[in-house]
Amino acid sequence: MGQYLEFSGISKSFPGVKALDDISFRAEGGKVLALLGENGAGKSTLLKVMSGDLRPDTGEMGMDGQTLHFTAPDQAIKAGISVIYQERQLIPTMNVMENIFIGALPKKAKLIDSAKLKSDTQAIIDKFELPIAPEAPVMFLSIAYQQMVEIMKAYRRNSKVIAFDEPTAPLTDTEITILFNLIRQLKQEGKVIIYVSHRMSEIFEIADDIVVLKDGKFVASMETAETDERTLIAAMVGRDIGDTYANLDRNDEFGDVLLEVNNVTTYSVNDISFSLRKGEIVGFAGLVGSGRTEVARAIFGVDSLLSGEIVLDGEKLDMATPKDAIDRGVALCPEDRKEQGLVLWRSIEDNICMPVLAKLRKWPFLSTKACEALAIRAVKRYDIKTPTVDKLVIELSGGNQQKVILGRWTSELIDTKLLILDEPTKGIDVKTKAEIYQMVCDFAKQGIGVIFISSELTEVINVADTIVVMNGGRITGTVKREDATEESVLALAMLEQ
Repeated sequence: MGQYLEFSGISKSFPGVKALDDISFRAEGGKVLALLGENGAGKSTLLKVMSGDLRPDTGEMGMDGQTLHFTAPDQAIKAGISVIYQERQLIPTMNVMENIFIGALPKKAKLIDSAKLKSDTQAIIDKFELPIAPEAPVMFLSIAYQQMVEIMKAYRRNSKVIAFDEPTAPLTDTEITILFNLIRQLKQEGKVIIYVSHRMSEIFEIADDIVVLKDGKFVASMETAETDERTLIAAMVGRDIGDTYANLDRNDEFGDVLLEVNNVTTYSVNDISFSLRKGEIVGFAGLVGSGRTEVARAIFGVDSLLSGEIVLDGEKLDMATPKDAIDRGVALCPEDRKEQGLVLWRSIEDNICMPVLAKLRKWPFLSTKACEALAIRAVKRYDIKTPTVDKLVIELSGGNQQKVILGRWTSELIDTKLLILDEPTKGIDVKTKAEIYQMVCDFAKQGIGVIFISSELTEVINVADTIVVMNGGRITGTVKREDATEESVLALAMLEQ
């Protein structure tokens, strides 16, 4: 029998929530096991139990016949378990070889043996055929290559179990190919690979087995070759959600022109021009680095304009800061919700009330009742899964965090005219995605203009009324939804100007 990792009766509770409820299954070495489930299904909690960040209330883990009990992450590492999270666990000021061998730097006469450190690192780099220099500072590597350093660090530790948490979220298609090649090499060496992702196409490409969790409970275990996407979604959601896009209740009546972007140039984009009507959803498509996010930053007052103009509701916008944009009715849900969109260590109530504190004052103090009431209404409106509005945002799933941002910008105390959504469904399960698509359509039906930015072509083509395609900081084409296909949009996304 090869290597394996086994979970037996794992349960874990937090105040008001049972995150894991009697979870039992086995992951075999030499295979990739995909761990699927909606946001809040318990996947992240289970990974934290694996890594020693959390201790289960009941149950135990076993590896190769040995029972495992961890009280700290270093114990999991010593036992041969590595978890590669979405957020890198690297020291950016150190170079590649120092990060890979941190905690085990080779020494010679009590000093670091730099020559051996470099040669040992180069041997690992060569094994995975990566174009990375051992001396390269990690802070200057792309996110994709930082992730490769994480994998090499786990390999250097001789980890028997390596878990990946949404590893492809920030990667391009080319980088995903490199990642999958690395995973296949680890698989051939008999490693136990656990892979968490919401992207169905990836599951069918890389996984051998699948385990589905829902509401902290084990739902099903199956072989990838013997199932299909519709069956998996039904297992995750608990029902057949049908054709997500065909079921959308769309807005089909647009008002006057709300937004005009005329020949806008910043340090990142060139000669950008498009318009958006009230109640219309304009989608932005393009490969990573095409300039979509930078257009949003310019409209929101983050990046200064070198030339051109932005006109909202007939008035030219002269914005020095995002506050100027907010005051004019422009809202942004940024691509990186954890770093830029939320204050993670504050409550749901605090995050939702943040832009309207002046309107919640009972002079000279904040009205705690008004703040709580506003947050409760947002929780109910967007079905945010939480026992209380006092819950810290960092403790929410990705989908619920996204709903908190939406609740912030669409409360009755904010007159949002233009809502910019940058990758609003990144790292979110299929059911919550469907909910957010309908929310976007509902915003449009209220007369709000929506800019919808997504790296998933199928998503942007089916949600947006008009698709603006970018490459190299320029617009390469504009397509109506009824005329758009993945092939035509991708061709424009790769079009050089």
